[in-house]
Amino acid sequence: MSVVVSPSKLLPSDVARLGFAGLVARPTRAILSALGIAIGIAAMIAVVGISSSSQAQLAAALDRLGTNLLTAAPGETVFGDERPLPYEVQGLVERVDGVENAGTVGLLKDVSAYRSAATLKSDTNGLTVMTASMQLLGVVGGHLARGSWFTDGTSRYPVVVLGAKAAEKLGVSTAGEHVLIGDDVYTVGGILDPIELAPELDISVLMGEPQGDSALGKRVHPTSVYMRADESRIEQVRPLIAATVSPQSPSDVKIGRPSDALAAKQASDQAFTGLLVGLGSVALLVGGIGVANTMVISVLERRKEIGLRRSLGRRGRTSGGSSSPRRCSCRCSAVWPA
Repeated sequence: MSVVVSPSKLLPSDVARLGFAGLVARPTRAILSALGIAIGIAAMIAVVGISSSSQAQLAAALDRLGTNLLTAAPGETVFGDERPLPYEVQGLVERVDGVENAGTVGLLKDVSAYRSAATLKSDTNGLTVMTASMQLLGVVGGHLARGSWFTDGTSRYPVVVLGAKAAEKLGVSTAGEHVLIGDDVYTVGGILDPIELAPELDISVLMGEPQGDSALGKRVHPTSVYMRADESRIEQVRPLIAATVSPQSPSDVKIGRPSDALAAKQASDQAFTGLLVGLGSVALLVGGIGVANTMVISVLERRKEIGLRRSLGRRGRTSGGSSSPRRCSCRCSAVWPA
């Protein structure tokens, strides 16, 4: 009579015990494998998290600053000469349907600002001196860190408002201090906070338009116009501005949108983040291959043990799913599944 020997089965408790024994037997290998996987996953999460945080920060900044700020600046003629904006450019653009308000600045060429008479004339710190209309601050969304903005009275007297970086370079920290514009003494009426959509104003020393005309001895041409437009109609308003400012040659007026520059910067940051994600993925793949190699080596080291366990207890199966019994090599009547 044939005796069938039932195959042995590995209990879950035995699996846990054997796994723990393998970890204890080679703790360094187990720790390094786990550390490599953890570092790879953490790096991927960090890169993706930084990218998402940057996008959210830009969206919040644009929501706060608005994307409806447009700028107009003089363009160049076919001969390469700069065509100045008309003196009444602010009134012209405010009449454009869709423009809500506007403000202007005018550059005072060959005029520099200094902290005191002891400062060398060549030490200009890269600052610009410009006139500013009273509507400018509200249009660009600027805020005063200290002091006050121009009024009808102060715009006619030697009073200036400093951009954030201009105040830092001149060493001015409070309103009421004095600076030199050319050879004349001016009182600091206010200091601006940094302006994200108009960073060129951060390095500027601003004075009222009437005072600028008096300082230069002639009327100052506006060199930039800032305007807020109806956000839903920006694409229709942009070509109208150039045609209104310069009907004979609209191409001589350059129209910009500062928020587009922020979006372009974000696009470059996203491209850089994509590069980091790609490099991180390659690093993670290499680490995974290393871990897989370690696991294969650990299996190869236990070939004899695995072979013995299979011969004693593995349930082999044919392609049809049934087991094929094998006879004992000692020619007894005992058989067991292969």
